[in-house]
Amino acid sequence: IIHDCIETKECQLKDPMDLFHSGQVVKICAPMVRYSKLAFRTLVRKYSCDLCYTPMIVAADFVRSAKARDSEFTTNKGDHPLIVQFAAKEAQVLCDAARIVCPFADGIDLNCGCPQRWAMAEGYGACLINKPELVQDMVRHVRNQIDKPRFSVSIKIRIHEDLKRTVDLCQKAEATGVSWITVHGRSIEERHQPVHYDAIKIIKQSMSIPVVANGDIKTLRDAEKVHHLTGADGVMVARGLLANPAMFAGYEETPLKCIQDWVDIALELGTPFTCFHHHLMYMMERITSKQEKKVFNVLSSTSAVLDYLNDYYGL
Repeated sequence: IIHDCIETKECQLKDPMDLFHSGQVVKICAPMVRYSKLAFRTLVRKYSCDLCYTPMIVAADFVRSAKARDSEFTTNKGDHPLIVQFAAKEAQVLCDAARIVCPFADGIDLNCGCPQRWAMAEGYGACLINKPELVQDMVRHVRNQIDKPRFSVSIKIRIHEDLKRTVDLCQKAEATGVSWITVHGRSIEERHQPVHYDAIKIIKQSMSIPVVANGDIKTLRDAEKVHHLTGADGVMVARGLLANPAMFAGYEETPLKCIQDWVDIALELGTPFTCFHHHLMYMMERITSKQEKKVFNVLSSTSAVLDYLNDYYGL
């Protein structure tokens, strides 16, 4: 589970709640299937990302299988503050999963926003926004059974067509001791429609715990704009960071230094080729021509990619 520390400095577990009381907008890397793994988290932390989430992990598999634990959860000393996101529908299973990661992480998050069919069919993800009592029960159980005082328990949700239901869900979660709530400002049906930032603002105004805004934030300027529009305490970014992991540091497009850092980190941590290559495709999307993409995207080995980066970019 634990890699040796890349950084030499000792990292004590940082309390994520302290971030929300710092007076600054908290900059957060979203949970991303296949992508928000240790190597990528290490990269974005170098570029002003304050808080990172693991990809969503199905709690029942994680509890049942050592193989799942080894493949799904890898961390190291520099990987803080870290939130492990779980898909769950039973309080005790979520508690058991939380107890396993508790020594290595700063908090857990319950996914109540994933709209994928398989997740909804299993009773996970976004269907939980229609089960506020179950969400309360899961949060309450984790709160009661994990005795690490500064361990956070958060939820990530989508919104209802009828926003009153979302506000009700959030207030119920807050009453049960949720640390903060991340709101993806779209309903379950919505995919690429504009984000309802006005809805996030209304939710923020109805809560006293921190609220994080999520959806369509592509640049640091977008992040600041969304903060002003919604009053949210933090911003969570997925695709914007994939395209430009240095986004939170104010870069408009991926700097070459960031590409070099990715190569160094990925090689050091033994990132599988496909993942290594996919991240580079995302990062270089905006800075390469169609012709270059045709060549780069079909490279099939680490050495071919390294040669390409050396030849074209002097990396």
